[in-house]
Amino acid sequence: MTPTAPATTRSLPLLPTMLVGSYPQPDWLIDRRRLASRLPPRVRARELWRPAPEHLAQAQDDATELAIRAQERAGLDVVTDGEVRRESYSNHFAAALEGLDLDHPGTVIGRAGTPTQVPRVVGPLGRPAPVQVRDLQFLRSRTDRAVKITVPGPFTMTQLSADEHYGDPEALAMAYAELVNAEVHDLFAAGAGIVQIDEPYLQARPDAARAYGLSAVTAALSGITGTTAVHLCFGYAALVNERPSGYSFLAELADCPADQISIETAQSRLDLGVLADLAGKTVVLGVIDLSDPAVEPVDVVADRVRRAFRHTAPAHLALAPDCGMKYLPRASAEGKMRAMAGAAALLRTELDLVPGDPALEDS
Repeated sequence: MTPTAPATTRSLPLLPTMLVGSYPQPDWLIDRRRLASRLPPRVRARELWRPAPEHLAQAQDDATELAIRAQERAGLDVVTDGEVRRESYSNHFAAALEGLDLDHPGTVIGRAGTPTQVPRVVGPLGRPAPVQVRDLQFLRSRTDRAVKITVPGPFTMTQLSADEHYGDPEALAMAYAELVNAEVHDLFAAGAGIVQIDEPYLQARPDAARAYGLSAVTAALSGITGTTAVHLCFGYAALVNERPSGYSFLAELADCPADQISIETAQSRLDLGVLADLAGKTVVLGVIDLSDPAVEPVDVVADRVRRAFRHTAPAHLALAPDCGMKYLPRASAEGKMRAMAGAAALLRTELDLVPGDPALEDS
């Protein structure tokens, strides 16, 4: 379909619903068993794709359209491309950059404490062309809802690189930030409603995040006028079972330029008192537990949202799963999206019945 009047973020309802980014890829597109048996690839993993190379782009387009339709049927207010064209959230972008050697990877210790193959930085980083603009244009042309697209953040890409050129992690992070900034500018020019920067390593490496990570994120968002988000998480639930009791790096983001901060609270049962640290930001509240394929009842999801009302106004909240849905069975993902949309609808009705409630005030 070609939308005639695409929705914008200004037209979103109270408690808008959206994915963090990823949606399950079909089994006919990618070998999901092999994907789930390994850490998310940081270098190329062409062996995961089932279609022949000459048919892959067309198959990815078809799967992307399926992901868009699933989100629309579930009732989500903001739609993503499901990251269907990506082997992981980060390597799709990294594979398009100059200065990286993905064919002869290096090794770093990942957030799980295990050796991880990553791109080697062998020269000055460069972005010869926009990486995801075509992805965004395809998404924009297939829905009349507000759209979001995600880009890996500069700090996280620094942690997932073996640097043999810059000799200084802060210099590398700022080089990545320059490229991310250019990409974000191009994505908004192409019609993005929200651009989200994925920065899970801010949580995983808090000391380095304080030393230079926040500066890199700030540089990546410099001069951007569209709605931006930063996503933090504790890792994919399918791969990281243990959740800490709280974020090791979160309050610091109150001073970054992002409009939205995306956090997980369902599986971790995070103390939502942390929302006070993010006053002035919209918090994209993770309210869908991805560690269990069972679909939560609408009331359970609504209760997870109600916990936040004691700490921030509903006008400052959006709803999402804890993290990407990439590893869930598709039936579970569809059911969980419907539960999230149903919870938002229920809460909007409740809030409309209590006008004047201080919790509703846009403080």
